[in-house]
Amino acid sequence: MSRWRLTVRTRLTLLYAGLFAGCGAIVVAVSYTLVAGLGASGQERQPSARDLADFAARCRSAEGSVRPDPHILAKCASYFQLQGAQGQRDLTLSYLLQYSLITLAVVIALAAILGWIFSGRALRPVHQITAAARAASEHNLSARVASTGPRDELRELAETFDEMLGRLQAAFEGQQRFIANASHELRTPLTVMRATVDVVLGNPDSTPSDLRAMAADIRAAVDHAEHLIGALLLLARNEHGLTVREVIDLATAAEDVLDTTGPGDTQVHATLEPALISGDPVLAERLIANLIDNAIRYNHVDGDIWISTRTMAGSSQLTVANTGPVVPPAEVDRLLQPFQRLHNRTSPDGFGLGMAIVASIAAIHGGTVTAHSRDGGGLSVMVTIPSACAPAQGANVQATERPGVPRRSLTRRRYGYLGAR
Repeated sequence: MSRWRLTVRTRLTLLYAGLFAGCGAIVVAVSYTLVAGLGASGQERQPSARDLADFAARCRSAEGSVRPDPHILAKCASYFQLQGAQGQRDLTLSYLLQYSLITLAVVIALAAILGWIFSGRALRPVHQITAAARAASEHNLSARVASTGPRDELRELAETFDEMLGRLQAAFEGQQRFIANASHELRTPLTVMRATVDVVLGNPDSTPSDLRAMAADIRAAVDHAEHLIGALLLLARNEHGLTVREVIDLATAAEDVLDTTGPGDTQVHATLEPALISGDPVLAERLIANLIDNAIRYNHVDGDIWISTRTMAGSSQLTVANTGPVVPPAEVDRLLQPFQRLHNRTSPDGFGLGMAIVASIAAIHGGTVTAHSRDGGGLSVMVTIPSACAPAQGANVQATERPGVPRRSLTRRRYGYLGAR
């Protein structure tokens, strides 16, 4: 059984009323003390009851005598006047205290009522936030507070809550699109394998060569699914951030990628200057390999690729540009999203995850990816990552000046595939 608890509105009302009651009681006490002190400031020490009785008897005797003493009569008149003033003072103080307490009680009740009303109005955005939070779910994040009250802390809280719901809605919608696209991509190789098996098994005259062809097709579909699952696992691991941090030179990583690949007829122009970052060297090479792979995949025959690294304004920059088909500027940002290809979704050119992996790797390294279409066709992609601290003087070995490797500012004709498509 849960304990009964006061609501915030009730506690605020009690707080308002209590503070007002305390302040009002202080005002009443100070007023009563000041009035009582003013009335008693000019009075002498009060005589005892016996002295007052004796003095009253003398006054009555003097008033009843034939020849009263004028001095005694003057004292008697002064005494009776003082007693009347004392009685009037006591009556005034009694009325003052009584009416002050009644007024204080009425005002406290009024303060409680007004406190209840205005605390309810002040807490209205909180109730709206609560209602929006209860209405929100994984399948419906469209509820918003949309507070229109004065621009205070509560309205700022409501607007922050609306922004959070907007981000959550975008994240859930992106996740749903990602799951739907991944399911579609994974279903494709399974469909190919099933169709291949059905064709061969449905033909009673299938020969061993037909079986070997079926096995080759199934192997290709399995490789396709394996590469896709590997790319999806890489994206999922990147959500947890970096687990390895080393100082990496992007120029060295780019050289390693170029040294193990070959571009066929595509000409690669590399201008590599030291560009140090802190991160995972395997992911850094994967980022570069994916960019170069895309630059080769979406290029003309005998096209060109430009690769450059440099350090500028505390950031290390890697730029990969290529010739190729014209990319509409409105389509550039879409290519950074998962399962987005330059053409249609049924294109055999990869999975549409290469640029998404590049953006994910850059993000976990604290960097950004910007892309823009080139005049005449092709795409230019620049990755900017915060620079790492440079090594101590004398320990700086430039990637472009490794022993036996000339400085990279040349045209190469070797390239191969390393990245996820």
